[in-house]
Amino acid sequence: MTNAAEDAYRALRGAILSGAIRPGERLGEMELSRQFGVSRTPVREALRRLTAEGLVVAERNRGARAAEWTLTDLQEIYEIRARLESYGAALAAERIEAVCLPKLDQLCEEMEDRARRMKPDDLEQIATLNAELHGLVISAAGSPRLASLLSAVVEVPLVVRAFRLYTPDALARSMAHHRDLVAALRTGDPQWASSTMRAHVLAARTVLLTSMKNSPDL
Repeated sequence: MTNAAEDAYRALRGAILSGAIRPGERLGEMELSRQFGVSRTPVREALRRLTAEGLVVAERNRGARAAEWTLTDLQEIYEIRARLESYGAALAAERIEAVCLPKLDQLCEEMEDRARRMKPDDLEQIATLNAELHGLVISAAGSPRLASLLSAVVEVPLVVRAFRLYTPDALARSMAHHRDLVAALRTGDPQWASSTMRAHVLAARTVLLTSMKNSPDL
C-alpha cells in the first residue's frame, strides 16, 4: 500500500470517528481527493478499507457515505461489547502482570482529574484515556482472538463521542467503575472484574441510548 493511500485512510477514518464527518454524509472521491491533497486512487483504497470495517457504506448508483447506526444497532453493539469485555476482564484478573497495575492507576487518576473540570477538551482526553485503559485490560487478557473480535465493535460508538453526553453524576460513576475494575484486577478476582466491566459498559450504553432517544440528531 502506498503512503498516500495509508494517509488518506487514516485521515478519513479519523474524521469519521471524531464526528467531523457525520453519519450518513456523502463521501465523494473527487471532493475527498481535493481535501486530502491526493489522487482519487488512494481515496478509493481508503474507502474500500473503511467499507470492510463497517465505517463506510457503498451502494450501487449512490456512491459511498459514512455509516449510520440505529438505536437497535448501538444497543446490540454494546451488548456484544459487554459480553466480550467482561470475559476479557475475567481473563485479565487471572493473567495480568503486577507491573501493569500502576499504569492503570495512573490512567484512573488522569481521568478523574479531567472529570472534575469537564471542559470540552477534558472530555475528549477522557475518551482517549478510557480507550487506553480498556486496551490495557484486554491486552492483559492475553487473547489475540478476543482483541480482534473487540476491535470490530468497540470503535463504532466513538462516532457519537459518548463522553460528551455524560452528566457529572454519570461520569463520576464511570470513574468509580474504573477504580473497582483495577481493584478487582489487583486482587485477581475474575468474577468481580467481569461483573464490574459488564456494569461499566452497560452503563455507558444507557447514557448513549437515552441521549440519542432525546436528541436523534446526535
